[in-house]
Amino acid sequence: MRVRNWQDVLQDLISKDSDPQKWRAISGIRSGGIGEDLYLCHPGAGLYHLKTYAKNPFEVQGVGAQLVHKIDEGISDHFPREVDGRFAIHKPISEGVEVKKVTQRVEETLRAHVDAPTTSLDLFEDVMVAVGSPAYGPLDYRGMGSRPESLDMLAKEFHDVNKKLERKLEEMIKDDEIGRGFG
Repeated sequence: MRVRNWQDVLQDLISKDSDPQKWRAISGIRSGGIGEDLYLCHPGAGLYHLKTYAKNPFEVQGVGAQLVHKIDEGISDHFPREVDGRFAIHKPISEGVEVKKVTQRVEETLRAHVDAPTTSLDLFEDVMVAVGSPAYGPLDYRGMGSRPESLDMLAKEFHDVNKKLERKLEEMIKDDEIGRGFG
């Protein structure tokens, strides 16, 4: 297990050849400081843990690691099966030609949903396909002041990795002088 920059971990995740809609996630505030914990899982692509914080309103910093390569029932049970909240990860679109193609696919998708009986879940899934999102699915997220119990259960199950990620993130926060305040 290697602790890496959270963006590098996401790049690995989106480069996997996995069914994009089988991803599931749990997220919430960190138990021991500023920032958030995020676990992402996919039956064939594995389990990932990211710890992030907002360095400023425009920049997120963090660390992450792949915890396991295959998901077993015990781990899978911690993740949402039903759609309460949703998440999506997408690859940035860089070329002008590609931007036009994606825009056209999204417009066609929206037109199709205007004229047909549909649900919000159907619309979400069709838009994710149109933008080429390599990962999306149900998310269990709690706002400030609470955390999904599954976050604590997974942190205990992967105690050593969680501690490594915590130490590295705390170093980053200290180096960025996030707790210093203004004055």
